[in-house]
Amino acid sequence: MRSISKSIFAATMALAAGSAAAQSSVTLYGVADVFIQYLNNGGKSSVFERSGGSTGSMVGLKGTEDLGGGLKGVFDLESGFTINNGGLFADSSTLFYRQAWVGLKQDKYGTLTFGRQYQPSFWAVYPTDPFRGNEVLSPLSAIILAAATDHNTLATQFVPGRISNTLMYQSPDVAGAKLYAMYGFAATATQPIPSTSGNMMDIALTWQGAGLYAAMAYMNQQSGEETIAGLPRSLNLLRTEHFTGAVAYRIGIVNLQFNYGYTRPANAAPGSMAALLGAGHALSTAELGATIQATAADSIEAAVVHRNVRGAHDNAVGFQLGVDHNISKRTSFYARAGYMKNNGSSTTSWPGISVTEPDASQTLVVVGMTHRF
Repeated sequence: MRSISKSIFAATMALAAGSAAAQSSVTLYGVADVFIQYLNNGGKSSVFERSGGSTGSMVGLKGTEDLGGGLKGVFDLESGFTINNGGLFADSSTLFYRQAWVGLKQDKYGTLTFGRQYQPSFWAVYPTDPFRGNEVLSPLSAIILAAATDHNTLATQFVPGRISNTLMYQSPDVAGAKLYAMYGFAATATQPIPSTSGNMMDIALTWQGAGLYAAMAYMNQQSGEETIAGLPRSLNLLRTEHFTGAVAYRIGIVNLQFNYGYTRPANAAPGSMAALLGAGHALSTAELGATIQATAADSIEAAVVHRNVRGAHDNAVGFQLGVDHNISKRTSFYARAGYMKNNGSSTTSWPGISVTEPDASQTLVVVGMTHRF
């Protein structure tokens, strides 16, 4: 009898374990991406090995649990790293720099998530950038992130792509339309420079169907401050509004892509560091490009970008070509060739590359490899 009871108990536990496994899952995933870069920066040439040229090198854990009634618990923890040296990407003080969020998903009503996550303005633009918003080699990322290093826009906040301390709602797809809405609380960062950002709000509406994609987004960032070496006191970051429009249209194997952004800061208070430095200018960015699916294994990307700071002789233009070749479902090779020309006081560059001097040009050629797991 005791033996029979043990057998029944064991069978019951096995069934329970199988049921739990069917209702929840955790997935380990990642990308290893490395490339060799040749750069001519204002006449000075260099060759380096770098990481994340096509897709950022990352490792992550994501999971879901069925809570019943169509409701699911979901989470994603994603860490970026540099495979060429084994370091953390962008911010060595943050383990899950790329994503760290948890929330609830209901197929009928949408998804509500909390934590560090991609913002609506990013999702609006992402399908219209041939280089997929890559934060190392995308020329669109270059002209957006230039606000953080350009003297005329140091106090003008930019769209970073990811925001900490947020809650975000994503609606289900309704006749091709989707709504993204995010609210973010004040956040503090120590890298790349010490800074504090104010509360923010970001909303985007996207639609796709019949080969057409269209999106618009609006973001409002409250004022903050950052500490820059050499300044007598902290630089006040101005309350900033961002307006974004994006469109793409597929014709056969060609996907035509365009996006435009306008950034408008509030007026700097008299006597503030932003006013004294003249660092609070408005600016616009634009990208026109195309992605061609030449074969099932080969794609070609092309983009032209333009950045213009209002009220100053400060603008940049660039173009870039790319080729990707898949040798399997997980492994691919890629090449990129780009040119960036700064005019006036502009110091625009690909992320992670410092311009030798204003009004300089840069030429970049890379070959790389990506493996997904």
